[in-house]
Order: sequence, then structure tokens, then C-alpha cells
Amino acid sequence: MAIDKRFVDQLAFVTSKAALASSYHIGKKNKIAADKAAVDSMRNELNKMNIQGKIVIGEGELDEAPMLYIGEKVGTNEGPNFDIAVDPLEGTNFAANNLPGALSVIAIGEKNSLFNAPETYMEKISARVSEKNVIDLDYSVRQNIFNLSDYLNKKPENLTACILDRPRHKEIIDELIKLKVNLKLITDGDVSGALLVTEEKYNVDIFLGIGGGPEGVLAAAALDAFNCNFQGRFIFETDNDKARAKNMGINNLTKKYELNEIVTSDSIFCATGITSGDLVAGIKIQDNIFISETLVTHKSSGLKKVIKLKQNL
Repeated sequence: MAIDKRFVDQLAFVTSKAALASSYHIGKKNKIAADKAAVDSMRNELNKMNIQGKIVIGEGELDEAPMLYIGEKVGTNEGPNFDIAVDPLEGTNFAANNLPGALSVIAIGEKNSLFNAPETYMEKISARVSEKNVIDLDYSVRQNIFNLSDYLNKKPENLTACILDRPRHKEIIDELIKLKVNLKLITDGDVSGALLVTEEKYNVDIFLGIGGGPEGVLAAAALDAFNCNFQGRFIFETDNDKARAKNMGINNLTKKYELNEIVTSDSIFCATGITSGDLVAGIKIQDNIFISETLVTHKSSGLKKVIKLKQNL
């Protein structure tokens, strides 16, 4: 069933207000305050919507309130039932240090359609590929690169891979360098990193590596509208992680999830820029008006574009 398109504008308003709230903390070196401002604004705006919303991807769980925690109910309790995934401030360090790429992100799907993921790491891979068996988490880096090279009709040295710049990725990065693949190393923000494969203008052919599980689900909601390929595998290292996963109904702890298993129905995704980055421009304030840019996708209507909003402060 399709989600009513009117929710696109409502959700873009929610993320733009959260981005504005967080923007007052840009460069203040206080990522907790920047995050809290975005969270408080997002909760406030969601609670005005005529929906029966449940947070399935959030910031922590009940004992970590005042975050938008997993299981929290939002909305007026009237209207359609939605699963909601949020990252009110994706890239807390970007906002705190006035660096490019801080976003306010939300995705909604029909009830029980968004993967209910614990806050743990996820191995992930995405590319602008519509066929199966081109890229795969079970392939070596070398095989993924050669397969993608054939598929896109590009030499490996003309491919660009985006990956989080982390010590855990040393082997992957070394292999990519050996294959002469161009690197785009990011310090944070792996929702936007995964989305750089969506269009040629970003000049990124593949995103891979280990990042946040919740961010993987958010990225999948957008990638679904772009007909891109995405796979994720959660990493449960501690007994506590494994117990939480089983409580959420995850019994196969080593399962590789395809995109259509992470987002199983129609979805809407919105990401508003807080600081300007590759995907969208950041918040600008002029007189009594603020200007925002939001990447929106709506799978069933084929909508995928950046919308600019001018709103009164």
C-alpha cells in the first residue's frame, strides 16, 4: 500500500525544524547540546502530526531518554500507523566543529515494514547497481571491484569508493589502494556516505565498510527509491548485544539482509542539511527567514529530489 504523498511535505518540515534547532549550536564544540536541540524539535513536531507513530530506529532505548528512543510512540494517535526511523543529528561532530555534512534525517514506513535494529555496528555495501550478484558482502573487496568495474564499464582506477576513515578499515583501504581505486574517506556520517552512490554527480561508485546499524536502515529507505543495491549484516559482539537482538526478534545473528528485507513496503525519507555537504546545503538564516534544503524520496510516487524551503523563524 502506498503512503499518502502529503506526508512528504510534513516530514520535510519536521527535519527542517530539527535542522534549524541544531544549527544554533554549529561550531560551539558541544555535540550533546546540538543533538538534544534536534531531538527535542523533532519530537515536538512529530507529536503534532495526525499519525500513530512508533520509533523503531532511534537514539538508544527507554532508559536513555530524553532521546527519541526505540519503542517511543509519537503523533496524535490518530491517522495511519507508521514505523519511524530517526537520526535527528547525523554527524554530531560535524555540527559541533562546523564541518560539512551534518544532517537531520527521518524515514517512515508502514507498520512493521522497517527493520527494527538495535544500536550496533553493521557491515554494509551499496552501489548504483540494479542487478543481483554484482556486489555482495560475501565477496572479497577485489571481486566486488572487478564485478562493478565490468558492470559500469569502467576500469578499477576510474572507480571511487567511499568508506569511513577508521582503523578497522585498514585492510579494505589497503586493498582498494592496491587496486588503484580512488578513495573518498569520510570521518562520520555514513547515512550520507551510503547515499553518494545514488547519482553520478557525486562521483562515488561504491560505499562499503562497517558503520552504524541504525544508519544502515535509514540509508536503505532512501536507496530503495533510487533502485540501488544495498546489503547489511549486523555485528553482535557482546552477550548484551546478542540478547538485545533476540529481544527484537532477530534469531539469525549472522544473516545478510537484502534491501527489500530491511524496508519491506513503501517509504518516505527526508534528510535536511544542517551544515552544507555533498547532498544538500545547510541552514541559512536571513532576517526573519530560514532557508533549508532537504533530500526527499517517496518510493511509490518515484519522487527523489532536493526541495528548498523558506520559512519564518
